[in-house]
Amino acid sequence: MASVAGTYARAFADVVLTDHLDADRSIAELRAIAGLLAESSDLRRVWENPAIPIDQKRRVLDVIARRDEISKQARNLVAVLIDHRRVRFLQPIIVQLEKELDARLGFAEAQITSARQLGDAEKREFEAEIGKLTGKKVRASYAQDAGLLGGATVRVGSAIYDGSVKGQLERLKEAISS
Repeated sequence: MASVAGTYARAFADVVLTDHLDADRSIAELRAIAGLLAESSDLRRVWENPAIPIDQKRRVLDVIARRDEISKQARNLVAVLIDHRRVRFLQPIIVQLEKELDARLGFAEAQITSARQLGDAEKREFEAEIGKLTGKKVRASYAQDAGLLGGATVRVGSAIYDGSVKGQLERLKEAISS
């Protein structure tokens, strides 16, 4: 499945960049269609049923694309998935597409977990520091964990930066015991 999702994600990322599409809008359009698929078992049955002619499946897609103002490119990707009976891979393709576009556009995903709610100024400061550290533009998501006692942890890719009080106490404990 990963190779299927990766193949389609790379190809669609090429389209997004070549056609100078808004990457966020393209992803939002695909998410909208994926949401319809998740909500409607009837739609899934129609698009996944090999007994239903492809032109009928595409007519359903065209109605959805017009109604939801889906771009021609996003519509075409879904049409290819329908044609090749791979529409069930749409959600993993979207996940891979986000990663592919982030890499190509120079974004780093950061998950910031803090002991308390952060203000807007603190969030901007975190993102600026992570940007300096990674040399990339940062897309951050935030979570709260009172168990950290204070400070924050930051995950960028596989790297974890622990500036929490809990982490400092654990490092101090290890230093004392060794």
